[in-house]
Amino acid sequence: MKKWIVMIWLMLLLSTVGTLFWYNEWVYQLPTPVPKNYKAVNQGRFIELSGPLKGYHSKPLFLHFFNPDCPCSRFNIKNFRLLVRQYGSKIDFVVIIMSNKTFTAKAIQDKFDLNVPVLFDASIATSCGVYSTPQAVLLDSQHKLYYKGNYNSSRYCIDEKTNYAKIAIKGLLHDNAQMVFNQLALRAYGCKLPNCTK
Repeated sequence: MKKWIVMIWLMLLLSTVGTLFWYNEWVYQLPTPVPKNYKAVNQGRFIELSGPLKGYHSKPLFLHFFNPDCPCSRFNIKNFRLLVRQYGSKIDFVVIIMSNKTFTAKAIQDKFDLNVPVLFDASIATSCGVYSTPQAVLLDSQHKLYYKGNYNSSRYCIDEKTNYAKIAIKGLLHDNAQMVFNQLALRAYGCKLPNCTK
């Protein structure tokens, strides 16, 4: 009788773990709900930059919208660092922290091994039409929006075929003005702003 109780208990435990895993995967596959009063920002639109970003003119600018509490952001950080390493000489990279919690730039740089500027200005997200993390925004050297969207369709950003942020960078650097991105690239997936909820 004890064996049966233990087996039933283990089966229940495994079923619960499997259900939770399936639920988390299913939630990740859902797009982030579009906020009320959201104003879309279309490709090609000039983005007015202020504050510390105003001085970026000589190279294209890659804005990484990041929430340290967002699991999707944390899954993506290795991919972001690879992009910085590969394209940091041709593109300026900046991390924009999207969180209600208080952090310092140095704390973010140290914790996530980042050697790029870190800013705390939620108005940049509004200007670019960003409402979830992680999101990538790529501006050309005239500050026109070239790409706004996801890094990858894979949760852990490992699928090279759907590495949308890298594809966008390559397109911009090769003067491909007519680049078209699919809905998986452009529809927001991840944590809602400003709190990490999904």
